[in-house]
Amino acid sequence: MNTFRKQYSKYHALFEEALKRFCADMRHEPPVLTESMCYSLLSGGKRVRPVLFFGALDLFGVDPSAETGLAIALECIHTYSLIHDDLPAMDNDDFRRGNPSSHKVFGEANAILAGDALLSEAMCLLLREAGRGERHRSAACCLAEAAGADGMIAGQSADLLYTGKAGGEKELQFIYSRKTGKLIAAPIVMAAHLGGGDVAAAEAFGQALGFLFQLTDDLLDERGESAKMGKTVGKDREEDKLTCVKVYGMERAELQVRQTAEHCRQRLAAFGGNEFLSSFIDLVQNRDN
Repeated sequence: MNTFRKQYSKYHALFEEALKRFCADMRHEPPVLTESMCYSLLSGGKRVRPVLFFGALDLFGVDPSAETGLAIALECIHTYSLIHDDLPAMDNDDFRRGNPSSHKVFGEANAILAGDALLSEAMCLLLREAGRGERHRSAACCLAEAAGADGMIAGQSADLLYTGKAGGEKELQFIYSRKTGKLIAAPIVMAAHLGGGDVAAAEAFGQALGFLFQLTDDLLDERGESAKMGKTVGKDREEDKLTCVKVYGMERAELQVRQTAEHCRQRLAAFGGNEFLSSFIDLVQNRDN
């Protein structure tokens, strides 16, 4: 695990350096737009998706330092989704990554625009990266589709639709596979495109890992600590969200975590296995934030 932590820190540092340069070069007018975009981008976090991307790139024999543009696009999309998730019309959360949410600092209207701008910035980055060749075009299309109406947005829409309403395992799996699964799978699939790997196997592993991530997220909302999570806990039950705890109950949800972690390991083995990604499964399964 110490080797895993060192490698995670290495990927994290590579990404943070690239992101800081990206934000330092940002010059949008009026200044509040740049400030609000950078506020959320630079607010810390585990950088799960860029780190996954770099780890998968190494697996497929691609230099991570050559692909920081795609990694930044990935984080721009994730960050925009967090800004919008926190809005009063969505999850209505005052904190994100241990800091006041964007709308608490800049107001709701500016937060909406910051999210819009980050998504647009991501699309610009993807268009530039797509110009590098067919493999980069495929990777860029993968991320754009994962973020869109058949991906993350579909999951968010279903999440809202079933809040306060009856729903079962089928509906839960739809939400998990789109809202979380698509943007967890995307960096792994992108890396497979860039490295000439098995795209279908990468997608299967990524979706399983996304399912595990959302399972543990739901459980942490029930029993986690706000200080460690960096956001308010207990909101899912309060708002009657469709979660694994609501569908399965706590005991069966914990069983689902164990079974899904094993499923992740099987899916990872399908394209050769990797020590870093194997340890990443353990990290997600046992995380407390």
